Amino acid sequence: MTSLSRHIGLFHLTMYGVGLILGAGIYVLIGEAAGFAGNALWISFILGGIVATFAGLSYSELTALFPRAAAEYVFVKEGFRSNFIGFIVGWLTILTSIIVAATVALGFGGYMEELTNVPILVSALAILGILSFVNFIGIKESAWANTIFAIVTIGGLAIIIVIGFSFPVEAEIDYFENPLGINGIVLAFVLVFFAFIGFEDMANVAEEVKKPRKTIPRGIMLSVLITTIIYILVSLASIRIVGWEQLAESSAPLAFVAEQRLGSQGHFVLSIIALFATASTILITLVAGARIFYGMARDGSLPSKLALIHHKTKTPWLAVILIFVTAIGFSFIGDIVIVANIVVFAVVVTFAMINLAVILLRYTRPELERPYRVPVNVGKFPILPLFGLGATIYMGFQFELEIVLAGLGILVSGVVFYFIYNKRK
Repeated sequence: MTSLSRHIGLFHLTMYGVGLILGAGIYVLIGEAAGFAGNALWISFILGGIVATFAGLSYSELTALFPRAAAEYVFVKEGFRSNFIGFIVGWLTILTSIIVAATVALGFGGYMEELTNVPILVSALAILGILSFVNFIGIKESAWANTIFAIVTIGGLAIIIVIGFSFPVEAEIDYFENPLGINGIVLAFVLVFFAFIGFEDMANVAEEVKKPRKTIPRGIMLSVLITTIIYILVSLASIRIVGWEQLAESSAPLAFVAEQRLGSQGHFVLSIIALFATASTILITLVAGARIFYGMARDGSLPSKLALIHHKTKTPWLAVILIFVTAIGFSFIGDIVIVANIVVFAVVVTFAMINLAVILLRYTRPELERPYRVPVNVGKFPILPLFGLGATIYMGFQFELEIVLAGLGILVSGVVFYFIYNKRK
């Protein structure tokens, strides 16, 4: 068995993180969120950025301690000293990666159908196949492809920001107006948190990053900071152009925003850019999901063949194939908002465990050298992970019952697989 090769520096890692975060979420869900938060949508993005920062700091400390693939699995296993709990969190992470890739592929297909009349499922399966091949041929190629996707995606959001603030508005805008009060801002915050998901997958390419103990913490915090600023500006600019009511009614909200200032050409350009944004999300979740399979298989928690590295491409080729095949299966899921909430629920559970792992490790493994430590501590105790834990617990109570049941179903399937696999092993 050969090892993964290190090709990713700080720039590519930061762009990787920006590409992870700036994907389909902002292009698809900003309209739905505006229906909850109204003109105060920007506050929901600030809340999302704060919670992402808490989690990002915890990921930074843990990645500096354990720079290995299958990050969440390793972190929780070490923090709780439990193979079972680590496996369940790893399982949760794998399935959310697969579901995100499949669902966003359908979003890609929707934009393609609008532009070319090619059926949604055909385009979805095609993009999954193409990007799985990129995932197979190497992390260096995947990083370059994602950097290009991220730059194009940022360009599209920059268009929205420029046209939003360069044109005068007819009437003064109340940026605190919202239809549902504080509750609406919170509901929008939970939904738009999907748009922040992804930076945590930066930890899963730790074995392919140069000087990971320093590079990954910097990359995580840079990517969260950059994307939070962009999201706030995009939400303010969008409200200036169309108002929250029209934004909430649009199925392609940012393309609709561009059309109001630039005409049909603006709609076309933003639709093309949305293809790059969705492709970026798909590629990165495929890459991260394959590395989680690889890391857990190498550790003995999944079949060992999933840890095989191709001798030429230096990628976990069987893991790449498996996540491609399973993503195809999940491509038949429909409503992106429902699936987004299921994914956010799973991520909220994962983030809660990650924040708790940082706290536990400060006491159970105090002797470990920590190249990066979460700031603001009282003795050994880290304060910010406690805030992050509290925020995720609060978010957990905001989901509808069917979303919670779907998330628990994923957890139960992991428990069943764990005991069956370990009994046979």
